[in-house]
Amino acid sequence: MTDNYSADVVVIGSGIVGSLVAHRLAKQGISVIILESGPRFDRGAITENFRNSPRKNDFMSPYPFSPWSPHPVYKPHSNDYLVQMGPYPYAAEYIRMVGGTTWHWAAQAWRVLPNDMKIHTLYGVGRDWPISYDELEPFYYEAEVKMGVSGAPNNGSPRSQPFPMEPVAESWLQQRFRERLAPGGYEVIVNTTARNSRNYDGRPACCGNNNCMPICPIDAQYHGGIAAQAAEDAGAKLIANAVVYRLEHDEKGRIVAAHYYDPDKGTHKVTAKNFVLAANGIESPKLLLLSASDKYPQGLANSSGTVGRNLMDHPSNSLTFDCDEPLWPGRGPMSPGSINSLRDGAFRSDYASFRIDISNASQVLSATSALLAEGVYGIDLDKQINYRAAHQMSLKNVMELLPDPENRVVLSDRKDALGIPTPGVIYHMSDYVHKGMARAVEEYTKIAKLMGGSNLRFSKPGIYGNNQHITGTMSMGNDPHDSVVDAFGRCHDHENLFIASTGVMPTSATVNSTLTAVALGLRTADHLAKTAL
Repeated sequence: MTDNYSADVVVIGSGIVGSLVAHRLAKQGISVIILESGPRFDRGAITENFRNSPRKNDFMSPYPFSPWSPHPVYKPHSNDYLVQMGPYPYAAEYIRMVGGTTWHWAAQAWRVLPNDMKIHTLYGVGRDWPISYDELEPFYYEAEVKMGVSGAPNNGSPRSQPFPMEPVAESWLQQRFRERLAPGGYEVIVNTTARNSRNYDGRPACCGNNNCMPICPIDAQYHGGIAAQAAEDAGAKLIANAVVYRLEHDEKGRIVAAHYYDPDKGTHKVTAKNFVLAANGIESPKLLLLSASDKYPQGLANSSGTVGRNLMDHPSNSLTFDCDEPLWPGRGPMSPGSINSLRDGAFRSDYASFRIDISNASQVLSATSALLAEGVYGIDLDKQINYRAAHQMSLKNVMELLPDPENRVVLSDRKDALGIPTPGVIYHMSDYVHKGMARAVEEYTKIAKLMGGSNLRFSKPGIYGNNQHITGTMSMGNDPHDSVVDAFGRCHDHENLFIASTGVMPTSATVNSTLTAVALGLRTADHLAKTAL
């Protein structure tokens, strides 16, 4: 064993949240070490992998898979890293490498609504947050400036200052949806995204490649790789291929070291005054459970028994249809606009709220695959590909899933190449979600009619897509008996262990969780620097 590193703060995980926490601390002159379980990879190599991939609709295919730091893989075959323990499959996707999963995100960087943070008080469901929207708002803005965020000012989330940039130019598809849906009472607004509409922070403007997922080939959209580089430039030391398998504590419960394996299973130890656990909502509770000891037999930070519980994401159903005019999706951002009218309301007492997302992703691949499966070939194949690529549209929702302690992450009986247990997930859907999905189908049908839709193809009832917005599992709260961390992300059980992750969010709301997690992480970093160092 070697013991050759020490710092004021050790951050575990180099994704967008952990890296921006490290960046904020390092800029204040605080010594920071970032431990990342996966390898380094650059944008050029990922882009080339995508160009050469035979599975263009598999957003994981361009990314490196390392035996020492595995992540879930489902195509062409599942690697069963994430063990499904029922009753509903939860096929979460995430990347374990420097920069984390936002390498392949759609760059949607929404704030939650103020009412999302008090849904138990207002609607009698879910949990209230231990902080208010106003307390988080300045950190939202700080995150937006760092990431280069733009959006519609009327998206329901109050702002103290305008967005740092204007949105990317409206696509033809987005424009026509906005114009044609308005008479029916649907307001289509531009999505809130961390995507450049002009040169910003040394990165170029979006040029409309339309493969935001799995990789922006020019870095027009922000991602964790950029954040990790910024942290290193500010003075943080980043150690890649460092698989943390145990956090060590002293007799008072303070964390004193992080133990990690290198790819050859050599062991190393890093000491620090404070530790920030910044992996995602699956890998973070996994590490806390792995770190069980005689003093903490249920795992670290788990006196409440809630580590790993209240796993949430955003399930989706969808509609594909043919519009009566050619809109040619495939130029500009893949997810340019949405309908937000059902994100909040008294109905939340009865069924789930949701946002309706309008896809601008190219339809050529999906149309071609469907036609070949139907046995169409020759001149007719060419004609129908041309028609469908121009007319085929798709809608999906982003639906709130309430916290439920029975939806959880546990340690499975399987082990990876280093002998570390892999995560298991227990997951199910409630009537609250099913009712929300039924309402979404009603809305899709009205929207398709306004767009002159024909050949309507709804997703299978009861079978929902997954948006990879892993939330919950280490919820923040004021009561140590039913939460893992306090309002600043400090673990109730360990005074020098902080968690900065989507996992601390008490509820999922109806929007991508990344910006909120970054804002919470910046708030944690601010508090840590003022009180613990």
